Amino acid sequence: MEYKDYYKTLGVSKDASAPDIQRAYRKLARQFHPDVNKDPGAEGRFKDIGEAYEVLKDEEKRSKYDQYGAAWQRVQSEGAPPPGWEDFRFNFGGDKGGFGGGRVSGDASGFSSFFDMLFGGAGPQGFPGGGRPGNWRRPRRGPNHEVALPLSLENLAEGGPRALEFLDRSTGRTRRLEVNVPQGVLPGQSIRLSGQGGKGLGAPDGDLLLKVEALPHPIFRRRGRDLHCDVPVAPWTAALGGTVRIPTLAGHAETQLPPGSSTGRKMRLRGRGLPDPKGPDGDLLAEVQVVVPKALTKEEQALFEQLRATSDFEPSGAASGLGDKER
Repeated sequence: MEYKDYYKTLGVSKDASAPDIQRAYRKLARQFHPDVNKDPGAEGRFKDIGEAYEVLKDEEKRSKYDQYGAAWQRVQSEGAPPPGWEDFRFNFGGDKGGFGGGRVSGDASGFSSFFDMLFGGAGPQGFPGGGRPGNWRRPRRGPNHEVALPLSLENLAEGGPRALEFLDRSTGRTRRLEVNVPQGVLPGQSIRLSGQGGKGLGAPDGDLLLKVEALPHPIFRRRGRDLHCDVPVAPWTAALGGTVRIPTLAGHAETQLPPGSSTGRKMRLRGRGLPDPKGPDGDLLAEVQVVVPKALTKEEQALFEQLRATSDFEPSGAASGLGDKER
């Protein structure tokens, strides 16, 4: 069985805080998401990243992982179970059940199945809930499972079918589903798939809850359903006004920038944010960023020199100590 170092997978230290783990996950998920990264190994790396985050983001799971991780290396090298599990036969896919023998058997898909046993509620005697056969025979609805569903802003806006690959905690194996994402769903909301969770014992299976997460976007910042972005503008366009191109999720839009616009001015494009199935769609707010040329031609330099010589404008504010000169 292969020991998986989840901290190494996410590139964080073992004392990393929950926000550090979340930031590392989001950065790597964006980098290796199959929709973004077309390298052959990206899909497998994305799956490993999701598995690591699924354990380390949960305080209880992380505690158990920290407790049994080193012992699991002993299981791999010596065939000895972790402390407290000496009378249990670990069987991940074997054909004779999971009791007695005190040895490890089954296939080598391994480490994730071990943690499914730790996190899924199986007690040291192999019975759910701690292990009296009487309790085991009682009908019990399957547990609900929660899986992260990372989506780009374009996915959130468009909705529709999305392929999802995740680690099934009931079997320890990779599972693939096609999910119909509702248009306008927001991060933090969950999509419930009835009967797709943990197996029930003489009762219905649990549900699978897909918790929506937004992948970082190279252009837009999201606040609720509104999107924010920066728009670079030349000094002469900022001073004289003119047409500027603003990026949107559906391409580019053109709008008129009023004369005398400084850095920080915001232009609102109504309804160009994320859709809302129950109300008005979000807006897109584009913030002006005045950008000067890094290198000037001789003609441009002469024009700027002429402007400096003829203009009596002074920026207002504490830095200059002066307001605009009266004209």
